[in-house]
Amino acid sequence: MTDTSAALWEQFEQLEFPALAALFAAPDRLARYSTTLGLPGGAIRFDWSKTHLYPAAEAILTRLADVQQFTEKRRQLIDGEPINNTEGRAAEHTAQRGVGNAASVVEAEALQARMEALVEAIHEGLFGEVRSLIHIGIGGSALGPALAIDALTHDGARVAVHVVSNIDGCALETACRACDPATTMIAIASKTFTTTETMTNAASALDWLREGGVEDPYGRVVALTAAPEKAVEWGVDDTRVLPFAESVGGRYSLWSSIGFPIALALGYAGFAEFLAGAKAMDLHFIETPLAGNVVVRAAFADLIYTQALGCQSRAVFAYDQRLALFPDYLQQLEMESNGKSVTADGQPLNRPSAPVTWGGVGTDAQHAVFQLLHQGTHLIPVDFLAVKIPGHDLDPVHHQILLSNCFAQGAALMAGAAADDAARSYPGNRPSATMLADDLNPATLGALIAFHEHRVFVSAMMLGINPFDQFGVELGKKIAKQIDSGGGEGFDPSTEALLAAAGIGA
Repeated sequence: MTDTSAALWEQFEQLEFPALAALFAAPDRLARYSTTLGLPGGAIRFDWSKTHLYPAAEAILTRLADVQQFTEKRRQLIDGEPINNTEGRAAEHTAQRGVGNAASVVEAEALQARMEALVEAIHEGLFGEVRSLIHIGIGGSALGPALAIDALTHDGARVAVHVVSNIDGCALETACRACDPATTMIAIASKTFTTTETMTNAASALDWLREGGVEDPYGRVVALTAAPEKAVEWGVDDTRVLPFAESVGGRYSLWSSIGFPIALALGYAGFAEFLAGAKAMDLHFIETPLAGNVVVRAAFADLIYTQALGCQSRAVFAYDQRLALFPDYLQQLEMESNGKSVTADGQPLNRPSAPVTWGGVGTDAQHAVFQLLHQGTHLIPVDFLAVKIPGHDLDPVHHQILLSNCFAQGAALMAGAAADDAARSYPGNRPSATMLADDLNPATLGALIAFHEHRVFVSAMMLGINPFDQFGVELGKKIAKQIDSGGGEGFDPSTEALLAAAGIGA
């Protein structure tokens, strides 16, 4: 960290942040901090007016962005330069959407054409009747597809997709019970094609196909990987291996062949709309000046809460059942990306990094956790996700009540309420942001996901950390492999006792 950036952070931390009600005294408050973007599939309103953003804070953060060379780093990201410096790689998820290094975009389009051809072959019956797909992956290889499929197939899917990630055999058994081996294909999603949980589940899925009378179980497998040679060595025919570039990180990979189950469920045209929505957000992020950039605005607000106001978590509530998995998806995206304690050049960070991301579904969450949000001792910024058009055909009163509750919660968090009885008082001045989409479809979902990807990137560049590595997940996996290979000795007394009690390594 340079002396200049350290001085700016100190200045930022010493700012006084007026109460939200006082900030709304500015006549341009709503216009300044609420923007509606016209996007493929419908507009999305990004309302950050109920946060503690205000011009003095923005001014310091904008100067800090300049010191941190944010604009240059954004260019490096988009141009496919090795911005993931610890691994010497680019981070080219935007190229999968048609934005980035020209050669990488061409490569992505060629690989997508290969995926489209396989999807169409399956839909046309060239693999026999296919009613189900069991998609096996973990982390980004599962969370992204699960979110998109859950959000976009409420009215049904061309092929029913069951996403399995947990090594607990109950997860795979549940998926298998919902499928007929004779009409089921298996997708194995692993960047390295060596992930222990994924490959163990894959082997068991093949056993299930054999036991179900499938003569050539390998003929029912599609491999989604950046290591196609390993997939072929494992037994998958090259015609059913869908590669993606090594420069596409796991938690950013649903735009690549990892999105195969999305395309299979929606039809490839739906997947193309998904990419188009994300591309539109990419272009907004790249082309819009910082002052009007909805991505930068959200990241600046995040920095207010983590760096100046001491917030250790951020809550996300989807007021639409179709987006129930969005908080889960964001947990990995944000906490695995920015949960770092060193800077990109290996120095101690010496300041908070990512908050703990958590959340749920409205209105369920109102009867579970909102007590703490309104009256607890923690200050927790809240994001609300909502959609104007409901995903059902029931009485419109359902959706009216849902949205009324969503908007009421944001108003109540900000305004609070006084009472003679302290137990019934609400302090107010509690921040929230709202994203309201006209409709939920592949394009708007793609835009929302890309918005959050870039939001994470902005925060990382402001803090000077690398959001594209994840070494923190390795140590526990290494020790687990040591135990599985019979090397479960030399641990602390508690771990040794647990291993003995479970009969492991005996």
